[in-house]
Amino acid sequence: MNAKAKPIAAILALAGGLVLPMPFAQAANPCKPCAPKTRNPCAAKNPCATKNPCAASDRIDPKLVTRPGDYRPYAGKASDLSNEGKRLWSDASLSTNGLSCNSCHQANGAFQDSFAQPYPHRVQMASDRAGMRTIQLDEMVQICMVAPMANKPLAWDSKALAALAAYAADLQKTFVPARAPAANPCAAAPNPCSARNPCAARNAGAERK
Repeated sequence: MNAKAKPIAAILALAGGLVLPMPFAQAANPCKPCAPKTRNPCAAKNPCATKNPCAASDRIDPKLVTRPGDYRPYAGKASDLSNEGKRLWSDASLSTNGLSCNSCHQANGAFQDSFAQPYPHRVQMASDRAGMRTIQLDEMVQICMVAPMANKPLAWDSKALAALAAYAADLQKTFVPARAPAANPCAAAPNPCSARNPCAARNAGAERK
């Protein structure tokens, strides 16, 4: 028996030859795949990584946001509806999560370049989330109600829907799409520096055998 085994043998002899239970005899090896798994507190959900509600990716049932067949919008004076829509634009009570239309669209923010086009037209958000190829402006309002603002669609004949659509239409008139970046003159072709190097021309003398 080697020197290292003697102390262990002595302990077992004193204990009457009993083998100690595993938790005391040997600690579980965390590196083994069968070792007990402990929850990593650092793996908890990071509150800073929550989804941006203005860019959420949940699917929307197109039936909720598509004009019904018997659609009859609220009728009213355009200017009055637009003024009411401007007020509602910042009204967070229309949502269930504290957002308003202005949360995403402050100073015409978050509008795609397509917003400048007459409705109906294709909107990326409506295409991606509801599978709608083209959309009306009031239908887009309904999508925002359901998705970022996490609420039910407004009644199709409601004054609120007509007002928000009227105000959005006024915003559309002043919306300027982002300009395409100017052409980079340094990227013009052909590059004069890439001309054939005359020093690389074949040496006629090298042709001689």
